[in-house]
Amino acid sequence: MIGKLDDYLRFNETALSLRSQRQQLLASNIANADTPGYKARDIDFTAALQGAMAKSAGPAGTLKTTSPSHLNGATGNPDILPNGTPVQYRGQVQGAVDGNTVDMDVERNQFADNALRYEAGITLINSQIRGLMAAIQGGQ
Repeated sequence: MIGKLDDYLRFNETALSLRSQRQQLLASNIANADTPGYKARDIDFTAALQGAMAKSAGPAGTLKTTSPSHLNGATGNPDILPNGTPVQYRGQVQGAVDGNTVDMDVERNQFADNALRYEAGITLINSQIRGLMAAIQGGQ
């Protein structure tokens, strides 16, 4: 029974988790807008979500390891998120003398867009839970 509930909520839970990680990357870009040599980072959300859903679909393709550190490239690597999503670097839109690639207009737009989509995800999960509660209570 719990497995079916997990399956029912998995998509939105995975999407919210990725949105949260993306928000951290975007906030880091904004915080480092004046750091010389800083390269703006982001993820391909669609590819990351597809990859995360494929991994959560089942244990098929999972390799057996004898140590927790085997084949774990995500540990301590700033170019890979904890869930294995590769972090990409944005190209330089406008030349900067210090080598910084953060464009504040782009970052603010991406930050606001991601925040709105995160809120929409929360709303969808709340709706799913309300629907489950109505089914459990018999629609009273």
